[in-house]
Amino acid sequence: MTRVFIIAGEASGDVLGARLMAALRAERADLAFSGIGGARMAEAGLTSLFPMQEIALMGLAEILPRIVHLRRRIAQTVQAIKSSRPDIVVTIDSPGFCLRVLKGIAAEGLKRVHYVGPQVWAWRQKRVKHFPGLWDALLCLLPFEPAFFALHGLNPVFVGHPVLESGADAGDAARFRARHGLGAEAVPVVLMPGSRVTETVRLLPVFRETMALLAAGTPGLQPVLAAAAGVADAVAAQTADWPVRPIIVRDVAERYDAFAAAHAGLTKSGTSTLELAMARVPMAVTYRVNPLSAAIGRRLIKVKHVAMINLLAGHALVPELLQENCTPGQLAATLQGLLREPSAAAAQQAGFAAALASLQAPAGTPSAAAARAVLERMK
Repeated sequence: MTRVFIIAGEASGDVLGARLMAALRAERADLAFSGIGGARMAEAGLTSLFPMQEIALMGLAEILPRIVHLRRRIAQTVQAIKSSRPDIVVTIDSPGFCLRVLKGIAAEGLKRVHYVGPQVWAWRQKRVKHFPGLWDALLCLLPFEPAFFALHGLNPVFVGHPVLESGADAGDAARFRARHGLGAEAVPVVLMPGSRVTETVRLLPVFRETMALLAAGTPGLQPVLAAAAGVADAVAAQTADWPVRPIIVRDVAERYDAFAAAHAGLTKSGTSTLELAMARVPMAVTYRVNPLSAAIGRRLIKVKHVAMINLLAGHALVPELLQENCTPGQLAATLQGLLREPSAAAAQQAGFAAALASLQAPAGTPSAAAARAVLERMK
């Protein structure tokens, strides 16, 4: 059989990996997969070398305490690839882990594809000089990325963004309301605190107080927490004492039903902004990291916006409340504006379609386009 070693290091990469595995199998039934992944890739047939959550870390302050363990996992992964000699190695996002693995196997003569362009166009652009030789093809999700990476000879291929095939726009609001006994007066607000424990620990206390403030002026407020698989139990424990008890949604299909029912959303920056945009949910974007990580990041960031939907739109389509602006008072006021002012919500919704249209693959679905690119490198 033809062997594919595939690596994902966080929840979003796990989803990409599972879809890519399915698209590859649709083209080649003889493929056998090994590597690192989460629950979605396990459902697709992957037995992970070790739990993916061990490498799902972000920010200097979060990584430093685990640096020795991470180095061991990188060395273990490199050795597994050298020993198994797969026909191709596919690494997905998580540059802190994946690019070190690619460097570790650079001299092995293996075919390599990296899926999701490192966001060096956004910050620390000098890092791009370290990339030549790490892969044979770079699969880009965003339409403006190939021009940047081509300047550095990094073999970019635009494959489109898999969020377009997620089904985020196909939820059933009536089904969600019926399942949770929500009457017509209920005002669901979706909360998306992230897929990493470090993210939820920082954001959930802020979300708790935000919902308490918002409830005072929003009769029928019903928070709905979309919990990623790897942190769902922790999220449930952290929200058990909320004064406004949230509905906790763990299943992806039910999450999209919640989107359909939602009057507004509050999310961390990232792919979740694209999911909410697909479902036409007016939103505010927020994020908070360790102050040291924030101080370093602000010196290095080269783009005006951090929310993916804003980068695609080219302007502040949705409000970004980051770091010191990630406060219950500011978040509650922003959400209240979206709930009370139809024009504010409509202005966001009007911009979503154009921004999302730029993510379409050149042909077929994004996952199918990515699979074709991988198979082309295997020839």
